[in-house]
Amino acid sequence: MSNIKLFESKKIRSVWNEKEQKWYFSVIDIISVLTESNRPRKYWSDLKKKLLKEGYEQLSEKIGQLKLEAEDGKKYMTDIADTETLMRLIQSIPSPKAEPFKRWLAKVGYERLEEIENPELASKRIREIYRAKGYSDEWIEKRLRGIAVRDELTNEWKKRGVKEQIEFAILTSEISKATFGLTPSEYKVVKNLPGKGENLRDHMTDLELIFSMLGEASTTEITKKTDTKGFDQNKTAAKKGGKIAGDAREALEKETGKKVVSNENYLQLTEKKKRKLK
Repeated sequence: MSNIKLFESKKIRSVWNEKEQKWYFSVIDIISVLTESNRPRKYWSDLKKKLLKEGYEQLSEKIGQLKLEAEDGKKYMTDIADTETLMRLIQSIPSPKAEPFKRWLAKVGYERLEEIENPELASKRIREIYRAKGYSDEWIEKRLRGIAVRDELTNEWKKRGVKEQIEFAILTSEISKATFGLTPSEYKVVKNLPGKGENLRDHMTDLELIFSMLGEASTTEITKKTDTKGFDQNKTAAKKGGKIAGDAREALEKETGKKVVSNENYLQLTEKKKRKLK
């Protein structure tokens, strides 16, 4: 399960390993946070050499690699480490943020274990994060419901032999095209989102979220009903599910004379609020 964690408002890419029941974090992101270096990759390269010279081969062996999404929206092999390895690594980085960061790491791990025991805690924490960013309670409820609908669909895809990442992205794009007439990347252009690191759905209006849910929920039902297998059959189901939402969207637009797809994004809305407060 890939995720983005925040430490002092800075993004740290992370992955939850279900089998091992622990988090793995992007080493580069952590180096960047602790050192505030403009060249965290160079810093990490030099630090690895230093650790090897000092005889810490075992620490180096514990550094793994996974494909994580970068700012350009593409996935690259990235060095990752678990909490135990990072605790040792942090000792080699002179930083006033080292101790606060250690406490943050421990807290993240503890909270995840709590959420496994009580899934409602995860939902509560997500609500708190969105609320702190200024989203309304009504929007938050739709966003959380959309996450649940999305999870149900991706779980079906996994069971039916669809490969994660690339094939998931293609199927999601098919649903989006049939629902809104736009692929996610085209949608981001309409929303005028800076960089590809932004989550499109965090910038959707209530209606956009509703039709996204309808497209994915419809796809899930068709997938179950027709017992799809493999990528090609699921691609057909995705197009059909998206078309159901697309037809409903067009019907609403015809009735109201107003387009569902909006160029409004959360960044613009928050900027408007700031100007009003001045």
